[in-house]
Amino acid sequence: MAVNVVGIVAVIVFYLLILGVGLWAARKSRGETDSENVMLAGRNIGILVGVFTMTATWVGGGFINGTAEYIYKDGLLWCQAPFGYALSLLFGGLFFAEKMRNEGYVTMLDPFQMKYGQRMGGLLYIPALLGEVFWTAAILVALGATISVIIDIDVKTSIIVSACIAVFYTLFGGLYSVAYTDVVQLFCIFFGLWITIPFAMTNPHVGDISVNASSLWIKSIDPQYSGIYIDGMLLLIFGGIPWQVYFQRVLSAKSAFNAKILSYVAGVGCVVMAIPSVLIGAIATTTDWNSTDYTLKDNRKFPIPEEDMNLILPLVMQYLTPPWVAFFGLGAVSAAVMSSADSSILSASSMFARNIYKLLFRQQASEQEIVNVMRVGIFGVGILATIMAIMVDSIYMLWYLCSDLVYVILFPQLVSVVYLKGTNTYGSLGGFIIGWFFRLMGGEKSMNIPAVIKYPWYDEASSTQLFPFKTLCMLLSFSSIILISYPLKYLFEDGLIHPKYDVFMCIVNIPEESIALASNKMSELTAMTPTEVNGKINPALKFSQDDLLAVEKFAAKEEKDGEKTQFLSSDDFGAQKETS
Repeated sequence: MAVNVVGIVAVIVFYLLILGVGLWAARKSRGETDSENVMLAGRNIGILVGVFTMTATWVGGGFINGTAEYIYKDGLLWCQAPFGYALSLLFGGLFFAEKMRNEGYVTMLDPFQMKYGQRMGGLLYIPALLGEVFWTAAILVALGATISVIIDIDVKTSIIVSACIAVFYTLFGGLYSVAYTDVVQLFCIFFGLWITIPFAMTNPHVGDISVNASSLWIKSIDPQYSGIYIDGMLLLIFGGIPWQVYFQRVLSAKSAFNAKILSYVAGVGCVVMAIPSVLIGAIATTTDWNSTDYTLKDNRKFPIPEEDMNLILPLVMQYLTPPWVAFFGLGAVSAAVMSSADSSILSASSMFARNIYKLLFRQQASEQEIVNVMRVGIFGVGILATIMAIMVDSIYMLWYLCSDLVYVILFPQLVSVVYLKGTNTYGSLGGFIIGWFFRLMGGEKSMNIPAVIKYPWYDEASSTQLFPFKTLCMLLSFSSIILISYPLKYLFEDGLIHPKYDVFMCIVNIPEESIALASNKMSELTAMTPTEVNGKINPALKFSQDDLLAVEKFAAKEEKDGEKTQFLSSDDFGAQKETS
């Protein structure tokens, strides 16, 4: 198949449209030196734009391509992603959106660094970064595969060009550009996919999808694999919450109420946007591919090889619809890819600039310096994701493993930091290590990592863990956080362990300079206006009034008793040492 010039022109026109919208939106942040405003669009994202950008972030190239692939390969009942992600947004809105937005955090890692320390927050950045980078790379691969089928240009070229455009407008506009391009991209996805359906369904080589649907594309769940099914669904639901790309939208909402609403509506949007991909997958199962140009003209193999099943959506567009419809479909896939790629790139660079560069290395960095570092981070993450996308052989397996780590490690950490007041750095580090250990010991068949620990129901013949061991690893991690944090808290506060052994300085061994700094913060806190509390100033990194009063009372008592103030209980201090 020769290079399709008309298809290339169509893609160029679409990319110019997206680039134009991105640069137009960038005017809102032109000359902006406040890093928080660049990262969160001034916390001024309304419900309508918020719903569009939240939905478009999840409905990426992997989402629409993967849905069609799983319908064709395993059936509707095994296509868990659309429903899992929808429930993820629902639970995120119910239990986390309001709490995180009310606290005024800037990134998902803020509460971790506030409670567990800057270094522990930096450690938790690793799985968060890997998840974002490999997610971006995986959806860039989806675009490359689609373009290679429809207009037959080099996959690497399409990946590089798409990544460059997404990086370019994100670099200049921050969340404003990402959010407004998401609105355009979501319309393109919806229109591009739905226009494909009637032409594909009426193709003479396509059968009736309602005939034998239960055996062709709905299928069933073998009870032997029920453990894997439960594990996968729970991973999608709860592992889909602790992502910066989600909380960036939550924290940019105008209010906590808006943050909840956009989560709920976006959850519905994920299911709605999955419908055309489900239908395309069903159409592929009833198609007589031997009668199409798929085999007659292009000499492709049939049955479709398993390694090519991720191409089901572009194959339907190419061989079952007119060329002009395929070009609109290509635009839909391109939109899906860029709507997720730009979001992930911005999310990973925002966490790096704020939680790694500023809070870990350069606490006195100016706002302009942070913005510059974030822009360098956008460029760096874009390059890293592009390189990973070109390494197509292993990218999907790496992304799945990173998704596991987000579920096993970050979800229990998020629950603990938001809901369990008594947890501390010791428990957080213990949970991190135990979660990593038991997950990796369970092996990963797709990456040829053998299982060292064989959980119940292990299938020796296929080397498959049939037990929901990922959920077990998550629960072990969560239990470790609790079982390590609370006993140590009791032992230190009751004097059973000397304060000098509080090496992480998170329970009783609070440094004197932190106490002095707390007193200096009193005037700043009392001077804050209600608008500042809810908006620009991040109260997550401030001391509460009760904490400051407790510090003063404690210091006054020690001075009255003629003793030097050295140690302070975490209950008195509020476990807020991280501003030192």
